Amino acid sequence: MTKNMKKVSLFVFMDAFGWELLKRHPFLDDLLVTKVPLGTIFGYSSTCDPTIITGKVPRDHGHFSFFVFNPAESPFGICRYLAVLPKFLTRRGRVRRVLSRVIQRYYGYTGYFQIYNMPFRYLPLFDYSEKRDLYQPGGINSGVPTIFDHLRDQGIPFYLSDWRIKEEDNLKSLESALEEGEIVFAYLYMAAMDAILHAHGTKSPLVTDKIKWYENKLRSVITLAQKKYDPVHVYLFTDHGMTDITDECDLIKQIDRLGLRFGIDYAAMYDSTMARFWFHSNSAREKIIEVLEKEPQGQILSEERLREYGCDFPDNKYGDLFFLMNPGVLMLPSFMGETSLAGMHGYAPEHKDSLAMLASNVVPDPMPQRLDDLYDLMLGEVSDSG
Repeated sequence: MTKNMKKVSLFVFMDAFGWELLKRHPFLDDLLVTKVPLGTIFGYSSTCDPTIITGKVPRDHGHFSFFVFNPAESPFGICRYLAVLPKFLTRRGRVRRVLSRVIQRYYGYTGYFQIYNMPFRYLPLFDYSEKRDLYQPGGINSGVPTIFDHLRDQGIPFYLSDWRIKEEDNLKSLESALEEGEIVFAYLYMAAMDAILHAHGTKSPLVTDKIKWYENKLRSVITLAQKKYDPVHVYLFTDHGMTDITDECDLIKQIDRLGLRFGIDYAAMYDSTMARFWFHSNSAREKIIEVLEKEPQGQILSEERLREYGCDFPDNKYGDLFFLMNPGVLMLPSFMGETSLAGMHGYAPEHKDSLAMLASNVVPDPMPQRLDDLYDLMLGEVSDSG
């Protein structure tokens, strides 16, 4: 086997494999000389992933949570007819997934799409924020370029995983690309850990088993790359950590008791760890804030804090007010689901369980501090490849 005397940079995205998990488990210790915490971005993967590939904070790339109040431009008018279906049917996850696929095909969306537990009677009041595939040209809402746009524009040969398919299939396709020896940059997408952590929590033996599986699979990939390239730079990273659930809060019931009219007096999006509100009257604002200020399991985020998070959207697109649950408290039910979980993310990004991680077989200079620094790291790798 002839070694290709050029550099390859392998970037491995490992969903939800946060800093706290990395600290507790041995992981490629003989190869990785760098293991550091990495600050995450407030929100969910829908927020973090665009930040990673653009180097921009949410206010600049335009992505946050999936649903935004926008009845004038809502594509879900047809969904009001689904409200007549019995709840025992529409609340089932499998039914929701099927309906999501049907709606996605109907509208031609290429991005990640899921209606989750959104009430059908409210869907026509909302727009969806990730209609296009983030990783393809034109995928970012604000139009800022991604690292993949740069690679395409410069004609740099690269490998990009398909986030829709299984990890095993992405591993095989990367191995094939490495065997051919043409690429100089690879972005491997590994997302299965997130579901395990949601279902079983961070201390489950299933998590330990999955980490060992990752270790074995990635060792094989790295070994193959080292046979074909010199040098091989490896960067493992994640978008956020995971927090074990310790309590639940039914915030929807508290707001519904006020007797306000959804869509007329106010609108709300109840994510798993936060509620976002749009106010259509001062009276509704005052009544809702009064309830939120009395709820000890969460807090209203100040404008200053949202600005520090990079989530101070100038048009209040994603909400006039954000209420964030305390770490470990799950909003249940929510518009994301009605089933209890063992683990969740999307809490305050500075909390220890929220921290992402970066691990590498080299020592980056400068060392990335937060997710938005990964773009420059990737850009630097391809700038000096050859």
